[in-house]
Amino acid sequence: MDLTYTGDDLAFRDQVRTFLEAELPADLRHKVHHHLRLHKDDYVRWHRILARQGWVAPGWPREYGGPGWTPVQRHIFEEECARAGTPPVLPFGVNMVAPVIMAFGSQAQKDYYLPRILSCEDWWCQGYSEPGAGSDLASLKTTAVRDGDHYVVNGQKTWTTLAQHADMIFCLVRTDPGVRKQEGISFLLIDMHAPGVTVRPIIMLDEDHEVNEVFFDNVRVPVANLVGQENRGWTYAKYLLGHERTGIAAVGRSKRELARLKALALREHKNGLPLLNDPLFAAKVADLEIELMALEMTVLRVLAQADKAPGPEASVLKVRGTEIQQRVSELMVEAAGPLALPFDPAYLEGEREHSIIDDDFAAPLLPHYFNFRKTSIYGGSNEIQRTIISQMILGL
Repeated sequence: MDLTYTGDDLAFRDQVRTFLEAELPADLRHKVHHHLRLHKDDYVRWHRILARQGWVAPGWPREYGGPGWTPVQRHIFEEECARAGTPPVLPFGVNMVAPVIMAFGSQAQKDYYLPRILSCEDWWCQGYSEPGAGSDLASLKTTAVRDGDHYVVNGQKTWTTLAQHADMIFCLVRTDPGVRKQEGISFLLIDMHAPGVTVRPIIMLDEDHEVNEVFFDNVRVPVANLVGQENRGWTYAKYLLGHERTGIAAVGRSKRELARLKALALREHKNGLPLLNDPLFAAKVADLEIELMALEMTVLRVLAQADKAPGPEASVLKVRGTEIQQRVSELMVEAAGPLALPFDPAYLEGEREHSIIDDDFAAPLLPHYFNFRKTSIYGGSNEIQRTIISQMILGL
């Protein structure tokens, strides 16, 4: 493919930059650039700013309220948002359940849920992983038993990101225990406020409440909330994960973080010279930048296949993208050295203007490093992705 931006592409990039300079609130920009914690109001505020502009769902077709952008325009937009330091648009509604509803949902589901996703009237979370069914997701045990015009759901989901805020959860449930495990799964949309739904926090190593356990105790879900056909949920789940894994690559964010790494390595010194001048450290940064450039080219190739859903190549993006994200965070901690050690949750939460070590650049780096250990696990662990690559791409 031709990777040279056209005049129209450059004009579009200028349009995006102008919009971001005018509309991105300074406090949100500050939080993102300094790795401070984002709260629900931060995500919702930015989502609705983009929604007013018609840009909150770059991958959606016009018929459902998207901008109808080309793959190159979507790439430019995501790169410029990362460069500017916008909060992410949470993927669970816009990029994960919405494509499934568009492809497999009923007209009533499309008419009801898609506008609410665009407006952020509904906050979505993902009900996939369970205790004992993480990488081996098809072993899930949460059941949905048909009772007239409802399903009765019982079971547990875990590692459910931001479920404490959610209005809806899209869930994989077992509707037929008597067949091969991949064939007895269905895809349900469940109201998080329904009787019998309980959310319990899981506090992470950095003391952040990001993930949760979700319990279902005789939760009644209308049959109308079944997406597609009963017992075909595994097909829809794989379709969704293709979209998730493509987005996990996060090339624009890694480019922004790489620039921050270089700035940090110029600030810190070794033997009287900037750390970036040290041949060994400079080689690590150069190797990382080469890997990131290669990943970006691969993302563009995948996005150019606009006529089909992401396939097994999405696993390549997931593996390389998350490895690069983790490597950037590791090198940042390495560059900051002892300055990254103090743990200051009050500063991370925005309760204090400056960190206790008086180095606002270095203070969030270690919590950020710990948090990003998750990237090679969520969305399907990288070990599983390598199996998919070996079987479906290499034919091994």
